[in-house]
Amino acid sequence: MTGRADAARPAAVVVGGGLAGITAALRLAEAGHRVTLAEGRPRLGGLAFSFQRGELTVDNGQHVYLRCCTAYRGLLDRLGATRLVHLQERLDVPVLSVSGSESAPVRTLGRLRRSGLPVPLHLAGSLARYPHLGPADRARVVRGALALQGLDLADPALDRISFGEWLRGNGQNTATLAALWDLVGVATLNARADQVSLALAAMVFKTGLLSDPGASDIGMAAVPLGVIHHDRALAELERAGVKVLLRTRVAGLKPAAPQHAVLLEDGEPLAAETVVLAGAQDTAAALLPPNAIPGQDRLDGFGTAPILNVHVVYDRKVLRRPFFAALGSPVQWVFDRTTHSGLAGTELGRSHPGAQYLALSQSAVQDEIDLPVAELRRRYLPELGRLLPAAEGAGVLDFFVTRERTATFDPAPGSAALRPSAATGVPGVLLAGAWTATGWPATMEGAVRSGHAAADAALAAAGGRIPADRGDGRWPR
Repeated sequence: MTGRADAARPAAVVVGGGLAGITAALRLAEAGHRVTLAEGRPRLGGLAFSFQRGELTVDNGQHVYLRCCTAYRGLLDRLGATRLVHLQERLDVPVLSVSGSESAPVRTLGRLRRSGLPVPLHLAGSLARYPHLGPADRARVVRGALALQGLDLADPALDRISFGEWLRGNGQNTATLAALWDLVGVATLNARADQVSLALAAMVFKTGLLSDPGASDIGMAAVPLGVIHHDRALAELERAGVKVLLRTRVAGLKPAAPQHAVLLEDGEPLAAETVVLAGAQDTAAALLPPNAIPGQDRLDGFGTAPILNVHVVYDRKVLRRPFFAALGSPVQWVFDRTTHSGLAGTELGRSHPGAQYLALSQSAVQDEIDLPVAELRRRYLPELGRLLPAAEGAGVLDFFVTRERTATFDPAPGSAALRPSAATGVPGVLLAGAWTATGWPATMEGAVRSGHAAADAALAAAGGRIPADRGDGRWPR
């Protein structure tokens, strides 16, 4: 009886085990589908994963989220991982500038932090004391923020111009771009103001800084990403009845009625009424049937942008705070990963009890992504010494880099028109991924939202019940 009942349930195949695929697979399984998730890598998590470097546990990059990322926070709750992350009680970003010569650097520390006052007064006190801008430039920032508040995010014209062009038209200058707009924008959008769509930038700043006082509070994993995005996700998927196939590459998709055939490189084809293509944009485009979405050839012009992470293990403590952002240096953001990585329990950590592991997160680095490790070492170690006095005389126990050449889609002006929705013209074939039309940049939040959108579209097409979005980030019921 159980076998016949199980066979009567609709079948779904999710291609891709990143956050979008995990979300879609869980949602469809909860709705009664027999779900198979196929992932070519040996692990789940997509581009937010961990790996072992000897005894050291390394995240491929520093991934953060904000309090306003309700969908990602909902996924954390669904995976039982809320206690495995840390979310600031109130936004507090140390911003360290460095000027002067290499032999006599001048360091200035400021902070971007919020109070408990309502928007936009929650940032007023911090801005008034921000040492990286003079009084006139602080006034410029206020002018820009007020202009941003007045933008209609639903206006398609916003996607046709760059954020930089708009900023200069609203009183901003080189100083305000460097000390605020690009400081935040490069990290969240993976592009500088002149290379990013105003629509996406306005969405980020309006949602993160100008919607709710706590919206921009920063969260990050307190454990390696693999513990959350692979271990916890795999356990919850299997508990929900999802069949997870790792190291399983999908070679093709043959659409047909009543079931589509998902062709594997090795193994029998998978038959399913619903197929969710939840991989990267190039992978999904290669599997899409011809003419599945309007103007499908436009996906060929949908570019990508890289992110570089520089990892340094020092023989002593050189940074006293969890992270900081840098100005006046090629260094962008620096994070202390010592506890997170388990350094103290490694042979290296035991032989150097005070060792510290720092990770530099470098976005929008098209000119650096392919540089040799030796060149990156020559470029970044002296800069860390300029920023952190203790690093100047410290010994370097390890230095390595991780590169994601296609970390995000290119958020250039006009990119909104290239992002397809979840539904396609082929019944039962859906798209998911941070690159789809979520309205968000390529973030963990965008990926999870796309998984929800694909699941909702699949359930709607099958006449199923779509849970109401309660708007608070909890997993829909």
